Amino acid sequence: MIVVRTPGGVSLRLRPRALAVGLTCGLLTLAVGVLALGSGDYPMSAADVLRTLAGGGSPAEEFIVHELRLPRLATAIAVGAALALAGAVFQTLVRNPLGSPDLLGFTQGAATGALVVVVIGGTSTMLSGAAAVSGFATGLLVYVIAWRRGVHGYRLVLAGIGVAAILTGINGWLLTRAPLMDAARAVLWLTGSLDGRGWIHALPVLVALALLGPAVLAGAGPALRLMEMGDDSASALGVPVERLRLALLGAAVLLVSLASAAAGPVNFVALTAPHLARRLTRAPGPNLLPSALLGALLLVVADQIAQRAVPGHQLPVGVVTGLIGGGYLIWLLAAERRAGRL
Repeated sequence: MIVVRTPGGVSLRLRPRALAVGLTCGLLTLAVGVLALGSGDYPMSAADVLRTLAGGGSPAEEFIVHELRLPRLATAIAVGAALALAGAVFQTLVRNPLGSPDLLGFTQGAATGALVVVVIGGTSTMLSGAAAVSGFATGLLVYVIAWRRGVHGYRLVLAGIGVAAILTGINGWLLTRAPLMDAARAVLWLTGSLDGRGWIHALPVLVALALLGPAVLAGAGPALRLMEMGDDSASALGVPVERLRLALLGAAVLLVSLASAAAGPVNFVALTAPHLARRLTRAPGPNLLPSALLGALLLVVADQIAQRAVPGHQLPVGVVTGLIGGGYLIWLLAAERRAGRL
């Protein structure tokens, strides 16, 4: 561990392996992103992509990169980072490796708001806004249900699973009420898709990451490590447990809601990325920054696989993340059984 002291008297603890993992994920995301910007019906070399990003491309290249491909890439990076960061926060707060927005009802809540808009014939902008508001309202509902002189991790998980089950039934009913074409569009969104995403989808998530990300990483990161020891121990060390938990849950739910509004409820990124980050860094604590960078890399890679896996067709990115996440969990289960821990 490396301890860095700033001129203001603040000490920063840096773990070389975690720093290396985060830097590697960031560089790989940039490399895959450049390849993504150059891939498609109008292929471009990496040099052409970089020249166009610097403002030296032809009008056609400028349009293709800045208007068509870059917004989709920015959405993938922002959504992946937001989901993974929120997943790491959830898993630390509930002290449960399955504490993911996919399982706690928040993505189902976002889907409910989107489906209501589909049924009433709303626009895509209304759909995104309703998904964000509904996801945040679901987070508030789960918190209220789980509250009893504080929020315990297991109560939060059980409340979330119950709310998720109810909302799943409601969502199925809403799909049966929607017109056929609108229902097909809704099913594509529910699977998780980056097709046709523009800056209007990417910007809200990027702004939320810019505002909430540094606060969660710098302010709450050390306190989260203390909260992993239990509420009583953290309180004894001066951590305002309930206030911090409420603030972190609010930030995480907002990130998940905006990410779901941008790309639909993309599966398994919030669950898998923190697990992979902990295994790669081999460091205790929530591993917030490595998780976020790894989540961005996972979604960018998954989007490229979704676009190229089936010639002539584009798969929803949620299908690929489901295959990757489900495969990883099955492999992890087999590895734990071989090690005698299950």
